[in-house]
Formats: sequence, structure tokens, C-alpha cells
Amino acid sequence: MRMRLGVNIDHVATVRNARRTFEPDPVYAAILAQMAGADQITLHVREDRRHVNENDLRRLKETIHIPINLEMAATEEMKNIALTYRPNRITLVPEKREEITTEGGLDVVGQEKFLAEYIKPFKEAGIEVSLFIDADAEQIKAAARIGADAVELHTGPYAEAWNAFDWEKVKEELARLKFAARFAKNLGLRVYAGHGLTYHNVKEIVQIEEIEELNIGHSIVANAVLIGFERAVKEMINLLKRD
Repeated sequence: MRMRLGVNIDHVATVRNARRTFEPDPVYAAILAQMAGADQITLHVREDRRHVNENDLRRLKETIHIPINLEMAATEEMKNIALTYRPNRITLVPEKREEITTEGGLDVVGQEKFLAEYIKPFKEAGIEVSLFIDADAEQIKAAARIGADAVELHTGPYAEAWNAFDWEKVKEELARLKFAARFAKNLGLRVYAGHGLTYHNVKEIVQIEEIEELNIGHSIVANAVLIGFERAVKEMINLLKRD
């Protein structure tokens, strides 16, 4: 038995866009991930299209046979894109143009009324709605109140502590994630997690039984440069096996 793995292909497109060319192709990377056993492909179409774009999303829909998880900001533009291409899931995330990567969880509490209305068309279309949030009870309760199907817990603070070898902080963040996962599951939400996870720090997260799936991108792409995409995905999948 293992957790599901969503492979984020954004940074394949980051390399492509560095030269404003056509390779490496993130869709080809998605095909390789699918062949290696990935359960899902995740991508984040940003306002500034710094990596993947609508054309990548369209081609993914035409090419792969595993679910697509579209990360997106809660804007009208992104709503129209998502309802046009109809991924299996949308994951609403906060987005700042100047950030290198997503810096924190979505503030569901502060936008509860807006988000409750925003997600209605997706629910009506049969698209799963997940919210990328911090491991915080109030945010989880708000996610349940607005009718989200799932939450993706932000593992960034845990990953940062692990990378800094701050083991006390690691223990603290793990406790927060374990509580949040259990709390969300008890409210009827599906529980996913991601951000900053690597081959080195993923083991402890895998042992949180309420978490069904991890979404991982940068570490897989970084290792794929050295060992190949299929092998990089397979090695991560092996780490998601539970005792």
C-alpha cells in the first residue's frame, strides 16, 4: 500500500521557457510520469504564464489518461480556463506575481463568502475542488463550510525546518500536520499534502495515514535532470510505500 503521487510538471516548463523554445516539453514529461506509475499530473497556470500555459493544459487533456490537477488562483480568468478545459480537480492557491513559488496557504477564513460562490460552477461541473491551506484548524473548518471536497496541507514549513536540520521545528511541524490531517478527515474532507517535499524529507509525511496523496514537482524534476524522468518518478513512488 502506498500514497498516491501527483507529479507537478511546472519546472519542466520553467527550463523550456528559460530559452523561450519548445523543449523540454512538459507534456512529454507528463507522459513519462504516467508510464512510470504516477497517479496524477499537477500543473499551475499562473497569471504571468511563467511556466505552463493553456496550450500545455489543452495538450495534456488530449494526451494523458491519468487525472489532471490544475492549481490556480481564484480569479475570473482562471475560472474560465478551468471550465473550458475541465481538469479532474482544481486546487485553489494564493498567488503573488513576485514570488518564486507559492509562499503560504490560502486564507479561506478571510475570503469565505467569496470562495463559497467561486467554487459553485466547479461543483456543478463535477470538478473536484481542493484548497491549498496551512495546517490550521480554522482554515480547515472554513474549507469544510464552503463545500470544498479536499484540502492540500502546506508542507513548506516542515520542509524548510528539515532542510535547516532544525529537528525540534521538524517535530513541531509534523505534529501540526498530523493534527490537521486528522481534523480535516474527521470533517469529511479528503486530505492531500505538498510543497518543498524531497526524496530526503518525505518519509515522515508518508506515515501520516490520513493523507492520501502528495503533489511533488521540483525535487522530481531536479533529479530527472541527472537520472531521467521515469527513474526519478519511480524512485519517488517507492518512497511513498507505507509500512
